[in-house]
Amino acid sequence: MVNLMLTISAELENLTNLEPQGGCDDPNFSYFFKLKCGRCGELSQRETCVSLNDTVPLPVGKGTTHLIQKCKFCGRDGTVTMIQGRGKPLTQEMSESGKYAPLMLFDCRGYDLVDFVFGSGWKVESLQGTKFENVDLSSGEFAEYDEKGECPVMISNLRATFDVVK
Repeated sequence: MVNLMLTISAELENLTNLEPQGGCDDPNFSYFFKLKCGRCGELSQRETCVSLNDTVPLPVGKGTTHLIQKCKFCGRDGTVTMIQGRGKPLTQEMSESGKYAPLMLFDCRGYDLVDFVFGSGWKVESLQGTKFENVDLSSGEFAEYDEKGECPVMISNLRATFDVVK
């Protein structure tokens, strides 16, 4: 069992509080990443999607998980379970200092998570308080003009890591 914290960083210009649309524990937000088998090291060809809304029963015992998948190479089953309550938005201060914000904690059994993919469904607000919702980061950046604050706003240089958490 390995707990992996997905952390994100970006350059935020005149923006703060980058997070999923419904907050860090948004049940409708989809996380996309590739899976690496913990047994044979095979990397999935396509991204896998998990969200808090989608649960499946564990094959043994009681409880649920968010993903059960069999490695196509070695046949080993693995699970990924999302653990709520540890995420925080990426703030302007964190961005300026190059720090990463914790987004979601994953309990991984049989798999490692790699290559998080930024997609749609994000929100952010300008330093003047204008809210930008349903932001699509799939192109790797976001640029707009804040009418209220009379300044350009931008998200660029998106980065994500999965860090082992004890």
